[in-house]
Amino acid sequence: MNRFARKLADHSASLRRGRPEILQVNVGKLCNLTCVHCHVNAGPKRKEIMTRETIDRIVDWLAGTDIPTLDLTGGAPEMIPDFRFFIDQVKRLQPPRHIIDRCNLTILLEAGYEDLGEFLARNRVEIIASMPCYSAENVNAQRGEGVFEGSIAALQLLNSLGYGIDPELPLHLVYNPVGAFLPPSQATLEADYKRELKSHFGIMFNNLYALTNLPIGRFASHLRHNCRLEEYMQLLISAFNPATVNGLMCRNTISVGWRGEVYDCDFNQQLGMQWVGRDGPPGRPDAPSRTGIAARRPYHDINNPLFLWDIDPDSLEHREIMTGDHCFGCTAGAGSSCGGAISSFS
Repeated sequence: MNRFARKLADHSASLRRGRPEILQVNVGKLCNLTCVHCHVNAGPKRKEIMTRETIDRIVDWLAGTDIPTLDLTGGAPEMIPDFRFFIDQVKRLQPPRHIIDRCNLTILLEAGYEDLGEFLARNRVEIIASMPCYSAENVNAQRGEGVFEGSIAALQLLNSLGYGIDPELPLHLVYNPVGAFLPPSQATLEADYKRELKSHFGIMFNNLYALTNLPIGRFASHLRHNCRLEEYMQLLISAFNPATVNGLMCRNTISVGWRGEVYDCDFNQQLGMQWVGRDGPPGRPDAPSRTGIAARRPYHDINNPLFLWDIDPDSLEHREIMTGDHCFGCTAGAGSSCGGAISSFS
């Protein structure tokens, strides 16, 4: 039993899935940035990207469910060749689905992506954008020289298209701490962001999501290099807040990797904690679909990793969630999810 599982047991708490409401798809690790805090280890030289064949299988699976939201992440999800194709296909589904794009902002200014903002606005795609601070020094320290200036220009572009102003074009920003500490109060920080960005740059946005840096991927390597990994882990453990457990994103989100693999969350995905089942030989993205078979059998055969098309969405409620010590990052203080803080307590 890992330390997180023991902590749940100490609080007589369990972590099981509810009804799936979000399909979060990590389309690959290709990115135009190389951020210090990136848990995906994304960058310009990464080759892992989702193929059109895998996109087709995901869209076919989604069409047979009532999951209302598709959440696209990466890397920079917009950089895969079939990003627009993915959105076009999902937009054709009935009932209609809401689409989220987790954008690093600077991609909107890259050559070849000049009309990307207009494409997203035309398709009413919600944007959740990385913006770790409202000061140039902190943003450039975490994400690279010149990223702050590019992010400001991209936000001004999005505002000109109606994002953050038109109710049908929501624009949310994401804060990550620059170092090995927990985020401050999300509400207080949001007020600071709105004041500073509006007064200095005329920028408007809807909500700020304050996320905790999890000790995995590039951020874990950074902590380990500076001999601070265990110190940071102890900070997360000591700040465990049981009030966050019921609001964790792993309870209502299915996480899918660039090959179609299934996980409880994007963090588990980066740690290779793939779902497994017992319905024959290991599945592959180009194998015949067996939708619904694996979901009716126990998920514990390590020899058979599961892909999205192996899963019956109606059979996932109450399934136990795979955990590890990294889960303390989502339950520390006010908690951390894809939608920001979970609890008002911190």
